[in-house]
Amino acid sequence: MKVTVDGTAVPARPGQTVAAALLAAGRPTWRDTRGGGRPRGLFCGIGVCFDCLVVVNGVPDVRACQRVLADGDDIRTQRGAELPR
Repeated sequence: MKVTVDGTAVPARPGQTVAAALLAAGRPTWRDTRGGGRPRGLFCGIGVCFDCLVVVNGVPDVRACQRVLADGDDIRTQRGAELPR
């Protein structure tokens, strides 16, 4: 599957979540907090905590632990939480 993260190709397998692909690629964090810029990544892993938010194909605040990758997905790391445009 072809997936990019911040413009860089990342290996991914069918059925893998965004969080799993990011962790497998050696990226333990992919968001930081608005207040203080503290790094965030996978915390609860079940879609409860909102720490793993990313932008997927232009849609912000997607929980990486819940989103199964699709071929061609464009993932962008984000700062804090973003409101949809």
